[in-house]
Amino acid sequence: MTWAGHAAGHVAHLAPFSRSLPHASWVDAFLLRAVATWAERRVLGIYGIDRIHPRFDPFILALNHSTRLEAIIVPALLMHLRGGRHIHFMADWNFRLIPGVGFLYRRARVITVARKPARPRILNVLKPLLTDGIPPLEAARAHLLAGRPLGIFPEGTVNREPGRLLRGRYGIARLALETGVPVVPAGLRFPRSGPQHPITEEAPFELHIGEPILSGEDGLRAASGEQMRAFHGRIMQAIGTLSGKSWSGHTEETSHEDRTAH
Repeated sequence: MTWAGHAAGHVAHLAPFSRSLPHASWVDAFLLRAVATWAERRVLGIYGIDRIHPRFDPFILALNHSTRLEAIIVPALLMHLRGGRHIHFMADWNFRLIPGVGFLYRRARVITVARKPARPRILNVLKPLLTDGIPPLEAARAHLLAGRPLGIFPEGTVNREPGRLLRGRYGIARLALETGVPVVPAGLRFPRSGPQHPITEEAPFELHIGEPILSGEDGLRAASGEQMRAFHGRIMQAIGTLSGKSWSGHTEETSHEDRTAH
């Protein structure tokens, strides 16, 4: 695949072992190719990949979140398709408790979010060892101001509901308004999953990347609540269109939501 001339509907082919990764260390290149090979059967297509070309850095990629494995697969695939260049995703610290995942998160330079308690709660004693000690929004803002892109799941947790997005959190809107960085909405679709059943971990998916959304601000010192709500609504509506889900701005936790994920 080349970057030039791709329409929004063009499929990006993973080509795990034929793609050059000039910006990845040999360790990262090995890991990226391993994940891409493992994920090939689960990824039905990646559309609009040209919209996150490194020449457009920095940006905030905003995606819906339906499975735990997305937090590993999607960052690795996008880094692979970007020739080894990172998108710094925000992810919950609980994932670092899973053997091997902590190593992958360090290699991916993930921004750790420490908001949620561990399950079982006795594991909370490990939180200081597995978190960065820097507020996640502060770390995210530093990446953007340094010209590095972010990836954020604004729903804030795994939502297996096939037809509706959760209300979401305002972090992306705040960061975009206060830095002037565009938001690139993206939707994960599960065309082989039934509309009446929760999305499963094994469900194959498509990733649809949309047009960037500009806040219209060059960088506010402090965004107001009204500004954040309005821009958040635009972001979530775009994610809903791309993911094939509806968003009302009122959907709270449901039985289809996995409360243990980030």
